[in-house]
Amino acid sequence: MLRLPNERARPSFGRPPPTQETPPADGVFRPALVNGVTLGSIYGLIAIGYTMVYGIVGMINFAHGDVFMIGAFLSLIVFLALTSIGITFVPLALLLVLFVAMALTALYGWTVERVAYRPLRGSFRLAPLISAIGMSIFLQNYAQVTQGARFKPLPPVVTGGHKFGAVDGFGVNISNVQIIIVLLTVALMVAFTLIVSRTNLGRAQRACEQDRKMAALLGVDVDRTISLTFVMGAALASVAGLMYLLYYGVVDFYIGFVAGVKAFTAAVLGGIGSLPGAMIGGLLIGLIETFWSAYFSVEYKDVAAFSILIIVLIFLPSGLLGRPEVEKV
Repeated sequence: MLRLPNERARPSFGRPPPTQETPPADGVFRPALVNGVTLGSIYGLIAIGYTMVYGIVGMINFAHGDVFMIGAFLSLIVFLALTSIGITFVPLALLLVLFVAMALTALYGWTVERVAYRPLRGSFRLAPLISAIGMSIFLQNYAQVTQGARFKPLPPVVTGGHKFGAVDGFGVNISNVQIIIVLLTVALMVAFTLIVSRTNLGRAQRACEQDRKMAALLGVDVDRTISLTFVMGAALASVAGLMYLLYYGVVDFYIGFVAGVKAFTAAVLGGIGSLPGAMIGGLLIGLIETFWSAYFSVEYKDVAAFSILIIVLIFLPSGLLGRPEVEKV
């Protein structure tokens, strides 16, 4: 990847960008709700990649969070490249960045599957897990070596917003970036749901999820289906990386680990293997973090999120929308 400029500071992942206005205590709810939905949309897109891979391969791709990080870096590189050649029209630049970053990040996802998973598919269950953790460490160090350990900035690309429900001069500010993130998340969720439910690829994925051996006997190309699943998950992760870049304005090599843990938690909370569950889990994690940060202490927002996860799993071991596994005999 290209070398990028340096930056000294970045906001904490999960904390919204600073604003100029400080609302009164009774005006915290609506801004926290907007920020939680925005953050949860990013978590949800990453969580879909986890749940798609688990549904077919039966393994957690712990390198997926770092694929998200690679997608964020690639988005920044493409933005800088477009600016250098004079493409400054924001809608056109965003579309180009979106498609190029998705294509390049999908290539990384395909590589992860070929290198870390396919050679070990017939091995014992822990082998692909260890390989995925090794791939995660490799991608972190790869980004650190090629881009440096400091934070990389991006000037605001999408500015402006709308103010609703103003009371005593205060209301909820919804930025254009937040609107884009939510709308894009809904559109992608609908598109991928239709792909899984109504296309030949989706039928092949569902067949592999039920029984890979029987699917192969019926003519399904299992290797191709699994590779395309990794590609689709990586493409969604790149969109989440672009959203993160637009929302926070900075990236670094370590955001993949933090986002990966949160997204994995969201996938488990919603029900691992369920696409709607992954999105619902992402939204819940985002809302829990932002509301806890708004009303209590931001330092303990992660404790709150994982505590809710533990409580849910005690009463619903398969998650909110997950299905209990049935042992095949």
